[in-house]
Amino acid sequence: MVGNGGSGAGVASLLVDGIGVLVTNDPEVGVVEGAALVVEDGVVVWAGERGTAPGGVEERVDAGGRAVVPGFVDSHAHLVFAGDRAEEFAARMAGRAYSAGGIRTTVAATREAGDGELAGNVGRLVDEAGRAGTTTIECKSGYGLTVADEVRSLRVAGGLTEEVTFLGAHVVPPEYAGRGDEYVDLVRGPMLEACAPHAKWIDVFCERGAFDGEQTRAILEAGVAKGLVPRVHAGQLEEGPGVRIAVELGAASADHVTHLSDADVDALASGDTVATLLPGAEFSTRSPYPDARRLLDAGVTVALASDCNPGSSYTTSMPFCVALAVREMRMTPDEALWAATMGGARALRRADVGHLAPGARADFVLLDAPSPIHLAYRPGVPLVSRVWRAGREVG
Repeated sequence: MVGNGGSGAGVASLLVDGIGVLVTNDPEVGVVEGAALVVEDGVVVWAGERGTAPGGVEERVDAGGRAVVPGFVDSHAHLVFAGDRAEEFAARMAGRAYSAGGIRTTVAATREAGDGELAGNVGRLVDEAGRAGTTTIECKSGYGLTVADEVRSLRVAGGLTEEVTFLGAHVVPPEYAGRGDEYVDLVRGPMLEACAPHAKWIDVFCERGAFDGEQTRAILEAGVAKGLVPRVHAGQLEEGPGVRIAVELGAASADHVTHLSDADVDALASGDTVATLLPGAEFSTRSPYPDARRLLDAGVTVALASDCNPGSSYTTSMPFCVALAVREMRMTPDEALWAATMGGARALRRADVGHLAPGARADFVLLDAPSPIHLAYRPGVPLVSRVWRAGREVG
């Protein structure tokens, strides 16, 4: 539903009228009160004050004074996996610290699963995200860690979204324990060769317990040579070289960025790499939250994403992430909504989503609330009433 289309009826032209507050992100947050929105052939053609909208539309929807916002753009998710790690979560809540090693539990389950099971699980999560207002979602591999399992993970992901990321460098799998450099050679050689045709992006978990700076750079440079665009897991557990490598290589985003040096912040502020914050991970691991205020005040472009995965952030809810960002990361409601929509689009280098200016793909959400502030003001309440993707209602 989120990735390559939706269910429900589609019309050639649509007027959404009676909008209490319309957020267009054009420019910046772009709020219009007492608004209307006109869509033709899946594209926004007009947005502005109600009563001045062009006529001749095929269908009219009355928003009844409720708010309309752009569809959420979730630019970081790990959806291709089998099993769950609920017991690990419970143990962590009882006091056991999180480490990257738990990923190997999901790797074992994913390797055992059939293609149908993996595809069914991805479809379930994509539908779940869609019901919470996500209309664009990125999906990574990274729980196969063999050539064959990474290829099939990417193929499964590609059936539901165009934003597919090769993450063969998630962790070193058990069969390569003590031979990390050999595994890096596999990832940047035969695995990349097989996976590159099925992916748009390449990612590396540059972190203690995963891959160091030298390994990260080697893998990303090999991916760039194959036409993939870099993204980097950086600074989740401690400061490290990941952020500066991301900026140096022109990565679209550096993700997590919970632990940053002043040099890291300066690098992000001086480059085009988006800082993608994943507050669901901090919520689920009882870790310190990123300091979004520090990044925003430095002029860094910030995105919010779910980091949906079975170990450290098992949520598909972007409204939940918005609420966490406002409560725990010192973002204003407007900043958090922008980061969850336009920020995510920037992290995916997309100009057609994340906003509702004329020419954008008509991805939008009708909230059961008079204002988008309610996304943070009423956390946990299912405020997403109706969702459209490319002008087609889905649900």
